[in-house]
Order: sequence, then structure tokens, then C-alpha cells
Amino acid sequence: MIRREPEYQIPRKGLTVWRLYGLIYTIFLSIIAGVASFLTYKFDGPTFIYYIAIVFVAIPALALIWLFPKIRWDHWRYEVREHEIEIQSGLFVVTRTLIPMVRVQHVDTSQGPILKKYDLANISISTAATTHVIPMLITEEADRLRARISELARVAEDDV
Repeated sequence: MIRREPEYQIPRKGLTVWRLYGLIYTIFLSIIAGVASFLTYKFDGPTFIYYIAIVFVAIPALALIWLFPKIRWDHWRYEVREHEIEIQSGLFVVTRTLIPMVRVQHVDTSQGPILKKYDLANISISTAATTHVIPMLITEEADRLRARISELARVAEDDV
């Protein structure tokens, strides 16, 4: 039996933040390309270095700001059920993970400065073996979901 796709998607603000992360990375690549171009100019290097620098920035910028965040946002799904948490993620290879509630040890929310600006938070679900993250949830929703998972994990533990 094939299960249906998890019901909930990352909020649209998450797409904006992933694009912002891509922009920040592109700025670092631009600095590197700028330094290479400056050194090429300063030491009369070959002009093809300028073209390489442009490609070094343009292609990753297109991928990191526009393409990858959109694909990631389209595929990211999650759903918290009574006995399990299902997470679907992936950029080119889509992975679906089921986390049994009885395996959940603790649940955390985290929020860096960029996430805070956009009122978003990440939820980390820890088991004995791994930690799974549901990213970019509205802070209020992340807090509510953390409490629900914690409660369901406690009930699942009591049933064992």
C-alpha cells in the first residue's frame, strides 16, 4: 500500500529565507570572484579569468537563489500523526522518513537571527540514533507542534 504524501508544507516565508541564504552564499562567491578578477587585473593575467569569475558567480546564483529553494520548498512536507511523524524532504532525491513516537527522546525548537526576523523556527526531533529537522515553521506553529509531539511521545512511551 502506497501512503499519501504528508499533508503539511513549509510556509511560503520558508522559501524566502532559503532564497536569502542563497543570496548570502552568492555574495561570498562574488567576493571570491572579485578578488580573483582584481588579482588578474593587477598582474595582467589572461582575460578568460574574468569570464570564469562571472560563470563562477552567475550559475550558482541562479541555482541557489531561484532553482534549489523552489524545488526544496515544493518537496518539503511533514505530518504528525498519533503514532508517528512523517517527513518528506529532498532536492533531487526525495526521501520520506517515518519516526515512531516511541523512539522520540526530545523535541527542540531553534531560531537564528534570520529566522527570527521572519518569525520562523526549526523543530528538531531527537531519537537515540538521529536528529530530524522540520525547518521554517511559523514560530507559533513550531511551539504548538513541539508541545504536541512531546505529548504524543509521552503517551506512546506510557503505552509500551
